[in-house]
Amino acid sequence: MSAVPLGDDLGIEAATDLKQHLAPHVAQPGPLVLDAGTVQRVHTASLQVLCSFVRQREQAGLATDFSAVSQSFRDAARLLGLAPQLGLAQDNEHNTQQVENAA
Repeated sequence: MSAVPLGDDLGIEAATDLKQHLAPHVAQPGPLVLDAGTVQRVHTASLQVLCSFVRQREQAGLATDFSAVSQSFRDAARLLGLAPQLGLAQDNEHNTQQVENAA
């Protein structure tokens, strides 16, 4: 199974680079794992890129999972209502975390 690291900064400036980084993996056969364990900064635009990527793979019958998810990434996805689209399980223990300017 392949693992694709997402890096630590998924700010708005990183959205285009993220899309290019993921593009070669859209049609990669077999399960693909995204590593969001080091993500510290997240912007809505990058989460939209990730949702589109996961959806494209899903429509092609390909699985995409996360091997690690930082709390910053998890909180931003939850606050924006994108956790289900990304396949992130609810973590009720951490649902009270505050995120500064998630968008």
